[in-house]
Amino acid sequence: MSFSRRHLLGLEALEAEEIEEILKTAVPCKEIAQREVKKLPTLRGWTVVTLFYEPSTRTRNSFELAAKWLGADTVNVAVANSSVQKGENFTDTAKTIEALGADFIILRHAVAGSPWLLAQTVNCRVINAGDGAHEHPTQALLDLFTLQERLGVIKGLKVVIVGDIMHSRVAKSNIYGLLKLGAGVTVTGPPSLIPPGIEALGVEVEYNLEKAIKNADVVNILRIQLERQHKGLFPSLREYARLYGLDREKLNKAPREVVIMHPGPANLGVEITEEVACDPRAVITTQVTNGVAVRMALLYLMSGGGKSGELLS
Repeated sequence: MSFSRRHLLGLEALEAEEIEEILKTAVPCKEIAQREVKKLPTLRGWTVVTLFYEPSTRTRNSFELAAKWLGADTVNVAVANSSVQKGENFTDTAKTIEALGADFIILRHAVAGSPWLLAQTVNCRVINAGDGAHEHPTQALLDLFTLQERLGVIKGLKVVIVGDIMHSRVAKSNIYGLLKLGAGVTVTGPPSLIPPGIEALGVEVEYNLEKAIKNADVVNILRIQLERQHKGLFPSLREYARLYGLDREKLNKAPREVVIMHPGPANLGVEITEEVACDPRAVITTQVTNGVAVRMALLYLMSGGGKSGELLS
């Protein structure tokens, strides 16, 4: 089964075979990214627009590099300096961007469901780069690719996702992707940050971090989503760090070969200590590198690219 979708709006709707095709295609893409001369003519004549209504460093720059290395032209719409500040609404902005010749729009927006509205508004391809607290599919894909690269297989892994599950789009996309590929998922964090009924997705809930990571193959630490939280969901950052921050003492309760992940940016000393973030078992910088490869794979497949091996020719 090949990936033939026009839009990538989330992982919830994808089949396991589609996810696997993206991960398979990311392998030669990473080889390309490691070359001295990276640029290919694959998407020559295509235009990729990043439309970000929320701040971003890793995701936006990763998409722009991915597009440039495939030969596409890239345009970054700075919303703070655009006609949005004059009152232009979301759909009019999108239609204007399409009229200027966009083939892809990469959208990040604070409102869940925005990529779906965009896909119904324009004819060009749409990729969700994060919509509110809903999904962040490309982050989950690069996490899956990193795990596959590091451990060789995803099926059967015991993955613990730690932190603000309630407000994290990264957590939701990771849960969908991991479960589809056969991993087991446990979520842990303050009870106020665990959505009621999340077990219905097929995950387990454990409120004690040390118990949760005791037999884990992977610990994925989430950033606290302070910008999306209501006040009073936990007493203080200090208490959060004491109970759920991954430090050396807690890490010693996990298996010796556990893989440590974080989507970034990390609040060092709160979710994770600097010592643990720099531990050889941490793959945080590798996640950033792999983000470019995965996004190259997506752009290639969604543009109608053929077999992944053709990328290397």
